[in-house]
Amino acid sequence: MAGWSRHELGIGTGVAGLEPWFDRGFSMSWALAWRLARRELRGGLAGFRILILCLALGVAAIAAVGMLRAAIEGGLADQGAVILGGDAEMNFTYRFASAEEKAWMAAHAGHVSEVVEFRSMAVTGAVAGAVAAEDQALTQVKAVDDAWPLLGAAGLDQGTLAAAFAVQNGVPGALMEQVLADRLGLKVGDSFKLGLQSFRLGAILLKEPDSATAGLGFGPRTIVRTADLAKSGLIAPGTLYETNYRLVLPAGADLDAMKVEAETAFRDKGMRWSDRRHAAAGVEKFVERLGSFLILVGLAGLAVGGVGVASAVRTFMEARMATIATLKVLGAEGRLVMRIYLLQIAVIAGLGVVIGLVLGAAAPLLAAPLITSLLPFPAQFALYPAPLLQAAFYGLVTGMLFALWPLSQAVRQGAASLYRGAAARVWPKAVHLLVMAGLLALFVGGAVWFSGSAMLALGTLGGVFAALAVVALAGFGLRLLARWLARRSFVDGRPGVRLALASIGGPRSEALAVVLSLGLGLSVLAVVGQIDANFRASIARDLPAKAPSFFFIDIQDEDLQPFLAGLAANPAVTKVESAPMLRGLLTRINGKNARDVVGDHWVVTGDRGITFADAPPEGTEVTAGAWWPKDYDGPAQVSFAATEAAEMGLKLGDKLTLNILGRDIEATITSFRKVDFSGAGMGFVMALDPAAVAGAPHSSIATVYAAPEAAAAILRSTSKAYPEVTAISVKEAIARAVEALGTIATATVIAAGAVLVTGVVVLIGGAAAGVQARMQEAAVLKVLGATRGRILASFGLRSALTGAAAGLVAILAGGIGGWAVLRLVMDLPYRFEPVSAVEIVLGGMAATLLAGLIFALAPISARPAQVLRSSE
Repeated sequence: MAGWSRHELGIGTGVAGLEPWFDRGFSMSWALAWRLARRELRGGLAGFRILILCLALGVAAIAAVGMLRAAIEGGLADQGAVILGGDAEMNFTYRFASAEEKAWMAAHAGHVSEVVEFRSMAVTGAVAGAVAAEDQALTQVKAVDDAWPLLGAAGLDQGTLAAAFAVQNGVPGALMEQVLADRLGLKVGDSFKLGLQSFRLGAILLKEPDSATAGLGFGPRTIVRTADLAKSGLIAPGTLYETNYRLVLPAGADLDAMKVEAETAFRDKGMRWSDRRHAAAGVEKFVERLGSFLILVGLAGLAVGGVGVASAVRTFMEARMATIATLKVLGAEGRLVMRIYLLQIAVIAGLGVVIGLVLGAAAPLLAAPLITSLLPFPAQFALYPAPLLQAAFYGLVTGMLFALWPLSQAVRQGAASLYRGAAARVWPKAVHLLVMAGLLALFVGGAVWFSGSAMLALGTLGGVFAALAVVALAGFGLRLLARWLARRSFVDGRPGVRLALASIGGPRSEALAVVLSLGLGLSVLAVVGQIDANFRASIARDLPAKAPSFFFIDIQDEDLQPFLAGLAANPAVTKVESAPMLRGLLTRINGKNARDVVGDHWVVTGDRGITFADAPPEGTEVTAGAWWPKDYDGPAQVSFAATEAAEMGLKLGDKLTLNILGRDIEATITSFRKVDFSGAGMGFVMALDPAAVAGAPHSSIATVYAAPEAAAAILRSTSKAYPEVTAISVKEAIARAVEALGTIATATVIAAGAVLVTGVVVLIGGAAAGVQARMQEAAVLKVLGATRGRILASFGLRSALTGAAAGLVAILAGGIGGWAVLRLVMDLPYRFEPVSAVEIVLGGMAATLLAGLIFALAPISARPAQVLRSSE
């Protein structure tokens, strides 16, 4: 009761000294509660440091992720027109805009720029007449006109765009990213080929202004003039390319009205519209989902921190038992006592939240230059209030939710038991339980609202709560097991072991708090470890056996048979598959807009590869319906992938409208077939009867399976014989995907690490709070003849056992969580990975052992007489 005057509490005048306060209703007064709480807070923050640190860490993690997400979204919104290359863009697949479409653009836009996108092989050895594997590389080609770029500026290592693209000695210039130039050993002035056309490297591309898809292509960027590709053989009927027309619109143009007008006029011809408001929709969606996921991982950290809050409040209230008893003896009602300490905890929780907000806001701002240099899209760093308010909401609700239980327990004790220091564990009042239920509902509702995905939020929170329940049961189970083992005969003659087990199973055991805090943090890390290890192992295990070595695209009809014959004659080639391919959009299902019917299913979110065949390809398994007969020439029919059809709710007889090369084809689903996309081989969601696309320009694709050591020779021979054909190395493509997923995994591991750090803080807080109890225990043991070494070994064994229990629980949670994500979400095989599991157990043991030993030094060094006298 430090800081409270005798007059204010009526001490020295009897209980009647407080009677005027309570008679006037001040027992219900928040003003009196605040006055008393404020006076006690003057004594300092002792006992609240762990509470502050737990909340600060959790809030800081959530605020930092939210600030980074807001910065990226702000950058994309502010630089939308520059990223897109114009105020709006009209996109076409397989073709250039028609005269009618170009006339519409000219009538509505002040400036128009045409950009062609496709993939090709950049080859250097062909110039000298020999192609080596290291002399060629896949590149994402952008062919531009003289108006490019409409907005922004290209960053070059030297000179101007005009000079870089200039024709010298009959060879046009080109731009190339540094990573591709280094891979091919090119320097400015050197020559290379795209298809049949030679180019000169005019400059290194340092910055691409219209980079809405930066970092998402199959290969590094090469930029050339469209006019210079006329002799390359790469832009031909049936080859895979896209044209993008960027429009700079007059000031005040109504983007919504223009979008409706353009889609009404041209959408049935395969036109896709985008504008500066969502210049990088894929990036925005990715950032939103990743940000939401990381924030939800941060909520797991707050849940761990909540355990620390509860532990800190319980420790604080135990230290205030005499004060609470005095208040009750003087006539204070339980409600007044509750309000006094509730206000104190609210103030302290607010301080922790403020510290967390400062850290969470400062970290992204300080790291802004580094983050900006690493991101392939713009970010606008500033103080964004929304993520800070969100983090504050989470922190305050979590702090009060976890504080109410031990606080309510403490104020329900009788004065006599509090004076004896023998407080019993009782249930909180019903009204307090209702308040906690309301706070929990508020927490869950806030998570659903802020994440924008009910399934993601509820799934993650469900997992966190389930993990909390599991680790809590494990903590109780450990105490019961330790209590039982301590009474068994096998520990006779092992007093250190018996003492450690008895301490774990005792009424004031730290086992539950340790297993809860450290176990949940390790569980999050274990899930991430299992997913990452399984994903990498799956690639290493399955790729050589299942995946082809190469995809070859843009094979023209006249080249197909000699191309396949050449591969068949190669003894190193084990298998070749080929199929004709077009690309088209699924625009309508049974006459309704496809997205209105199936939402954002991946099949309808962009153009898809479509094949056609008279008979089912070899190995095709028709699961329902029947394939059309040979030489069928009736109404269009389509065979659909069975798994995707089930996901979209399609059934036999449904009518699909496919837009191919600007022409609408309505086809009836007459069969479903099994399509396995997991092997990265030949697979089409949709297959049409040949008559449906008769006369449509198309090319073929081929997959080649060969031994890894033969891949370079195959690539060398095909590139030399068919320079217009583009080869895509499946191994390199998957490596790029793994690299991207590795970045995501790194971010997730960092977030999971933050959860673990919070758990370690709670662990340290619990160890620090138990120092006094350990001092008394060590003093008694010394009096009974125990040596310092035996006492220290007993303390260490106690810590190691609780840490091992936390690690084992984390392995169980990690295995279940990893299986659920891989099997139910990613549809990948799951295999328990023991290496990461062993690391988790050893890490848990090391953390608890280290904390236990550090906070055991003072107890074993204290003099028994001094400790025992102070406890009298």
